[in-house]
Amino acid sequence: MASVRAVLIDIDGVLTVSWQPLPGTVEALREIREAGLGVALVTNTTSRTRGSIARTLADAGFPVDAGDVLTAPAVTAAHLAEHFPGARVALLNSGDIAEDLAGVTLVEEARGADAGEPPDVVVVGGAGPEFGYAALDRAFGHLQRGARLVAMHRNLYWRTDQGLRLDTGAFLAGLEKAARVEAEITGKPSPAFFEAALAHVGVGAGEAVMVGDDIESDVLAAQRAGVTGVLVRTGKYLPATHRDASGVPDHVVDSFADLPALLARLR
Repeated sequence: MASVRAVLIDIDGVLTVSWQPLPGTVEALREIREAGLGVALVTNTTSRTRGSIARTLADAGFPVDAGDVLTAPAVTAAHLAEHFPGARVALLNSGDIAEDLAGVTLVEEARGADAGEPPDVVVVGGAGPEFGYAALDRAFGHLQRGARLVAMHRNLYWRTDQGLRLDTGAFLAGLEKAARVEAEITGKPSPAFFEAALAHVGVGAGEAVMVGDDIESDVLAAQRAGVTGVLVRTGKYLPATHRDASGVPDHVVDSFADLPALLARLR
């Protein structure tokens, strides 16, 4: 690989768990900044906007601002503008992300009303209490009537301070199978997401490192895009998923706190 010029960093499970910093992560990110490396926080988090994420991290001591954060909702908005301009969108998501979906025409029907024209696109975000039978059945109905299916990610679960919690991928698989459609994925592991992240920091794939706790969506997906992958043994990391993965990470470290030392060797 070329000399490392930028680091792409997943947030949940890498820097924080339930938005609380993991040991040594604040100091490690400061050291990376001081080394002059570009930084992009690339996250499939769909419950908060870029601004909200940046404020929470900054309050915890991380040297970041909203310009450092690239979210699946923001990339989804760009995808919809390019591929479905003017489309009516039914959003199934847990959390308020309207700020990151600027320019997207959200149909109120997605929140339970039945009046009005049907949506052109169903967008599935992050799972939560909103993913009940009624909401999923409405989405299924739209897909049967020809709506396109776009999903921000396929994550099966994520880690909180209460343990692993079920995520979107478990529900998305059912929708796809029942409606006989395949979702367009806009967040990780989509190649377009990594392309957007590299453009964001202004480096080539061979000059970047991706750090994540999800071996498939974060690390191996980045490696397929030409980015060096680093798997951390925090967050959702499980030895079984590591062992059974579809490939081998370029590097494995115990935590993000170990990254500055690894980067020094790589550089």
